[in-house]
Order: sequence, then C-alpha cells, then structure tokens
Amino acid sequence: MSILSGLFKRVHKAPSEVAELHVAPDERIYAVGDIHGRAGLLARMLESIRASISMQTDGRRPRIVFLGDYIDRGDQSREVLDQLNRAGREIPEAEAVFLRGNHEAALLAFLADASQAANWLHFGGLQTLASYGLAPPKSTPAPPEEIERLRKDLERALGPHLPFLLATRRWLRSGDVVFSHAGLDPAHPIEDQSDGALLWGRSEFLAEGGVSGLRVVHGHYAAAEPVVTPRRICIDTGAYYSGRLTAVRLDCSLELIAVTEAGRS
Repeated sequence: MSILSGLFKRVHKAPSEVAELHVAPDERIYAVGDIHGRAGLLARMLESIRASISMQTDGRRPRIVFLGDYIDRGDQSREVLDQLNRAGREIPEAEAVFLRGNHEAALLAFLADASQAANWLHFGGLQTLASYGLAPPKSTPAPPEEIERLRKDLERALGPHLPFLLATRRWLRSGDVVFSHAGLDPAHPIEDQSDGALLWGRSEFLAEGGVSGLRVVHGHYAAAEPVVTPRRICIDTGAYYSGRLTAVRLDCSLELIAVTEAGRS
C-alpha cells in the first residue's frame, strides 16, 4: 500500500510587503516546484490543481508551469515523466508549460556526450537509470565502452520521454512575473540569460534578492518552507527527501499549495 495518503493542504501566506508585480491579467498560473522522481506527490498535486481550476469563475486562462528537476534522486523518474506527458490531456482546460532544470540538462549532456557520465550519474542519475530498468556501471571509473553502451541503452529506454525533455523551455514570462528553474542573472536582460544562470543558479540573483521590476518564480534551492518576497518566490521544498511538494497559484493574488505524505504537515 502506498505511504501517501489523500492529504493535501493549501497554505495562504501574505508577503510582508505588497507587491504590484503580477502575471498577465487574463492568466492564472500554477507553478509547480522540483518533483525529483516523486510520482505519488505529483499525482496529488495535479489533483489539487485540477480542483482549484474547477472553482475559478473569472474567465482567466489557466496555465500550469512546471519549473524543472522532474528526474533524479527520487525513485520514480520514469513514472513522473509519464505523468507529465499526460498532463495536457488530463487537464485539457489548462496549458502545460515544461521548463528545464539542471538535472534534465545534466541527463541531456550525458546523452550528447558519454564523457559527461560522471557529472550526471553521481548527481542523482543512478536512481533515474534504475527507474528505466538499467544497471549502473560495474566499476568506477567505468571503461569508455561501457559508458557508451549505457548511453545508448538509456537513449532507447527513454522512448517518448527524450523528445519531451528536448522540448523543455528555459524560461517563461507572464506580465511582470518570470518563471525559471534557478532564477535570473540581474546583470543581463531576460533574452540574454545563460544556462548557468537559468538552470544552475550561477549568478548574483540570490545575493541581490531578485531582479528589479520583476517577480521571479523558481525552484532549485531546497528549503523546508517556500520563500515568498516581493521580487522572488522559491517553491522547492525538497520533495524527494521531505515528502512535500509545493506549488503556487498566481493571478491577482497568491496562494501556496502543498501536498504531503501521510503524517507530515
């Protein structure tokens, strides 16, 4: 029997300052934080988002933005990608947008160049391999031919998940709000952002508290609680180890939505 219960809770938090930075007036956006191979939590999150959408009557167009890091670390990466591939069909009234996280980038780098294996396998990739029924290399370091064979096996095993991963986007903007996996580099315009800044957090984004004139919704930096400020919202609550997956609903207001394992709050 699953350790997950039907428990979910919605958490309302008001920022200490009133922010006038909102998504486009015709949109309602649900952003989902780092999933990391937790298929049960994702299923419950989609249920709660579907329920929220059904209660809205103001005519705003719903979109669901997934902030990346769907794979690795948790044990159900394949199942998570299956669910995400079905999300558009199962919630047809909402457009689904899939952003790329650094874990997806690391996997794709390995598929493009087998010499990048160590960068991904010891970064959570071992759990992803297992979810596709693939064994890790027998020795460390593994012979190049074994790594190349593993790369080809994974490429075949991914099947329709590979084009899905390749099609993931780097960022999305709606009104005054930008969605990306790890934030933005305040030193550059949105159109000139590096993968290092968007996917890996290699910028002064946290040190500067965000980007002037924008509100950035992101994941990547796991913490026990979401971070909500006028200029940034971080919703990575470490689902793979905490058993808590967090999302945020944005329209003219803000609502945090959390789904948890049984016995957790």
